[in-house]
Amino acid sequence: MKTTRRTTVLIADDHPIVREGLVSLLEEYDFDVVGDVGDGATLVEEAKRLKPDVIVIDLTMPQLSGLEVLVKLNQERIEGKVVVLTMHNDATRATQAMKAGASAFLLKESAGEELVTAIQHVLQGHIYLTAAVTQAVINQMADSGGRSAAALTARQIEVLRLIVKGQRMKEIATRLNLSTRTVETHKYEMMQVLGLHSTAELVRYAIEQRLIGD
Repeated sequence: MKTTRRTTVLIADDHPIVREGLVSLLEEYDFDVVGDVGDGATLVEEAKRLKPDVIVIDLTMPQLSGLEVLVKLNQERIEGKVVVLTMHNDATRATQAMKAGASAFLLKESAGEELVTAIQHVLQGHIYLTAAVTQAVINQMADSGGRSAAALTARQIEVLRLIVKGQRMKEIATRLNLSTRTVETHKYEMMQVLGLHSTAELVRYAIEQRLIGD
């Protein structure tokens, strides 16, 4: 009988008790925790060796910070999805982490189920931002005045904003009174015009260009 391969996860946090709690939580949800480490440098080495599907990291770690780890992982072409789990409810750090390659950003104060939800989202190729941080990022971008995205049409920007909010193609189509195929066409035209290759890159573009709005 063929068995389904479990999602592999590598955890990095400088507090042993936090690591123990995360390991227990994720194993309860049938994830395969292949390692847990206490500093950024060891994380990079273990990520190269173990090639996990998902890497859960803190931002504040010895030797290499979470942001420095993200840079190193990109340089080493580590393909695991990175989930940032931090105590810092900080829009600037959230934006920096997403621009550096993180696929999710959530807070340690969140319920354990939200971490599981975030992992499920990133495995499907989506971006996940915890609600508190999303609102903070929106506020920060609004205060910054914003930059235009002249390469995109108004309708494309409308579609992009809904993608950032995590809505699926069918949901966007219903909301904008369009066909699902038309929404998908807008998405792929945006990717082509902007030279991007995934939904995650589109979301990062929206963050960089301050296109997120209510």
